[in-house]
Amino acid sequence: MKISRELILVKGFRFGGVNIGLKDESLDFGGIVANSPCSAAALFTKNNFPGAPVIVGREHVADGKLQAIVVNSKNANVATGVAGIEVSRNTCRWLGEELNISPVMILPSSTGVIGRPIDTTKIRTGCKILANQLGEEVEYSERFAKAIMTTDHHPKFAHVVLEDGTKILGIAKGAGMVEPHMATMLSYIVTDGDLNSNELRAALHQAVNESFNRISIDTDTSTSDTVVLLSAGYKKTDRKDFQIALNDLCCDLAKQIVQDGEGATKLIELKISGAQDDKSALLYAKSVINSPLVKTAIYGSDPNWGRFVMAIGKVFDFPIPLENLKIYFGKGARRVCLDAEHSEDLTLVEALRPLLQAKEVFIEIELGMGTSTERVWGCDLSEGYVAENAYYTT
Repeated sequence: MKISRELILVKGFRFGGVNIGLKDESLDFGGIVANSPCSAAALFTKNNFPGAPVIVGREHVADGKLQAIVVNSKNANVATGVAGIEVSRNTCRWLGEELNISPVMILPSSTGVIGRPIDTTKIRTGCKILANQLGEEVEYSERFAKAIMTTDHHPKFAHVVLEDGTKILGIAKGAGMVEPHMATMLSYIVTDGDLNSNELRAALHQAVNESFNRISIDTDTSTSDTVVLLSAGYKKTDRKDFQIALNDLCCDLAKQIVQDGEGATKLIELKISGAQDDKSALLYAKSVINSPLVKTAIYGSDPNWGRFVMAIGKVFDFPIPLENLKIYFGKGARRVCLDAEHSEDLTLVEALRPLLQAKEVFIEIELGMGTSTERVWGCDLSEGYVAENAYYTT
């Protein structure tokens, strides 16, 4: 099963994206609508201040059934109190009236600036506009992908077709405030496969844990993180094959998000091997991939071994002997290893530079303490990140 970064028609679903005036001209209001109720599963942010759409979305997906998703960009509808929750409920009600769908069968999402009231007049009018501009063709799913973007430089999507013909399509957004826990940014996945909500929930949990929960751009957990999986139920599907395909699809979407990180110029793939256990392996991995000093070193293609030592060493609960530590850069025949004995070997250090200059940087850190491994993805940290975020609301 090969992942393709292209859009594809999935039986039973219509998409749309329109401009309703939240942004000046670009698309800012999108939806996914199924022809009939779907089995559904969703995971949301663990942030203590979830957005109003997350609160409402949790309620609506609780019974494992949904028929539509509605998303606005530009305004996150977070920290807006009871009024914000009412906006999310009304958005579902207004769109439901236009589509003859129960409001509780619609999951709302919002993304953008936090703490500002949303223009309900534009949302209400937007529901009418969107309901009349839905379609099955790829051009409509592309409009949806663009409508949910904020600081993204381009839309993110991928699909996979299983051997039995089952299709899975994923569309995501995210470029900043990325350090997910149980979900990520906004990500919507649809399939024509036949799975019940319990099967979807289990499959989504595993896929998210191996993908979106393994990426980081800036260590900030968003208040709006949402990932949704809808099953139209048209094709009998092998559960094991579906899980493998869903895992691969989510990993690809996660990498796309990291590659498009605010100010990012490089994708970092980091593997921790030889850890004491799975818990410590993930702690080491997150410590390295989230380190501003490591990220800036990679941005500058600076072969600074000491920054990796620092990042591993600050995992206080799981100390390791320095002589155990081996750091590998690159893949295959060009792979270079640095350790305490060779950290000042100028020949090795200089051999690292072209590996760090690549658009995709591969690093493996061997700890020599056990057999557990972990893999995470991140990006470098450049002046561009500061430039994009210093004046975000202005």
